Amino acid sequence: MKNMIQRYKLDKLIRERKLKGEKIMLHIGCGKNYFNRWINIDNNSDNNVDKLDANIDLRNKLPISDNVVDFIFNEHFLEHLTIDEGQRALRDFFRVLKPDSVMRIAMPDLKVAMERYFNPDWKNDASFKKFGLVYKTRAEMINNSFRAWGHKWLYDLEELTRRLEEAGGVNIKQCNLRESEYVALRNLETRDESTLIMEVKKGI
Repeated sequence: MKNMIQRYKLDKLIRERKLKGEKIMLHIGCGKNYFNRWINIDNNSDNNVDKLDANIDLRNKLPISDNVVDFIFNEHFLEHLTIDEGQRALRDFFRVLKPDSVMRIAMPDLKVAMERYFNPDWKNDASFKKFGLVYKTRAEMINNSFRAWGHKWLYDLEELTRRLEEAGGVNIKQCNLRESEYVALRNLETRDESTLIMEVKKGI
């Protein structure tokens, strides 16, 4: 019943936006960050999200037809899935995207975590102070990067590029924080800790 309700809500939103001539834009794993003009989707696993357009377990296939979405954005989402779950999700995102449309992914960068590990002054990292994190050893710190906050698979540029290609993405490029050639994809990141940002197109 829940899936039927969510499918109906999504279908209704997409139909309404198409009738208005608006872009169909999915904000995947939105959490508490609700974006106007976007369709905000999350499974609300922590039961702390007040406003959603659709409550969907994103490990499953999106109840959306093929080739209807103009843009997809997700931030600090993919690293919370196993690699198999992540690949299934990416393939499904490409399925719903229109040909030559764009997905933007923002996440923590494994390279940054490793650079922090080898930094002699690692204990004074600004992000630790920002979030009140205290680690006694480098091992504790790096294990926390991999396992805390529900993380299941961390990516660097090489790994994310590989996985996007395997899922069917083309024209993959790295981007700066909050910058994009596409107006719809500018100023979306809500975390300065999004240190790996990629944009990828669905092949034609």
